[in-house]
Amino acid sequence: MSPYTDSRENREFASELKFLVPPALCGPIRDWARARLSPDPHVSADLGDAYHITSLYFDTERLDVFHGKGSYGRSKYRIRRYGPSEFAFLERKLKTRGLVSKRRSLVKIDELAHLAEVAPGRDWVGFWSHQRLVARNLKPVCKIAYRRTARVAVTSAGPIRLTLDENIRAVAASRVAFNGAHEGCLLSRDHVILELKFRLEMPEVFKELVDTFQLKPQPVSKYRLAEVALGLVAEVQPEPPEQRSQKISAVESLRP
Repeated sequence: MSPYTDSRENREFASELKFLVPPALCGPIRDWARARLSPDPHVSADLGDAYHITSLYFDTERLDVFHGKGSYGRSKYRIRRYGPSEFAFLERKLKTRGLVSKRRSLVKIDELAHLAEVAPGRDWVGFWSHQRLVARNLKPVCKIAYRRTARVAVTSAGPIRLTLDENIRAVAASRVAFNGAHEGCLLSRDHVILELKFRLEMPEVFKELVDTFQLKPQPVSKYRLAEVALGLVAEVQPEPPEQRSQKISAVESLRP
């Protein structure tokens, strides 16, 4: 569950809860997490328990991913880069019955030029991603950058992770490139995004966090926020009721 060296191609399904946290609570939650969880062992040395992320998102010309049409509503394709690394991850994030899984491949930044080729190359490690981008008519639409604080732990139920994302910025994108996102439109002026990740059963330490700060899960997507802020769509459509209900019940039923 750590970014820089975890190059596993497939990740197991896991639960992921998100919360919009007012900036005034960000500090107390960070202090709470630092007292109970360990820093991600692969964060940037000069940022303590934090690192920078830049993600390039793909969608169709009709924004089928944004509008959640058919199978486009269950998966997102993106390229993620951590800090100034010379490597990036080709990723597919898949949501099934409220659980999230990932497939990702580690490639060198200069290898991303392969994505501009008409026919995917079968001998390239990113073939699977390129093939799906072509088949689904997906093109780069926006780039999102932010600073993430990450704390982790290993429990009897598996690894858990808490992240706080701040200074979230977005720029429109029409090609695969990593520059300029930190100068884009600010998406996080009034909130910080808190994410809790765990394997199926919510751990006691996260129950304590939710109860201590009276947190309520909310359907939030950086990609959807970016598309609205950049003027590419008129408004964010609400998440389907059944998905929101799953997120809320996951917390409410587990309160002490």
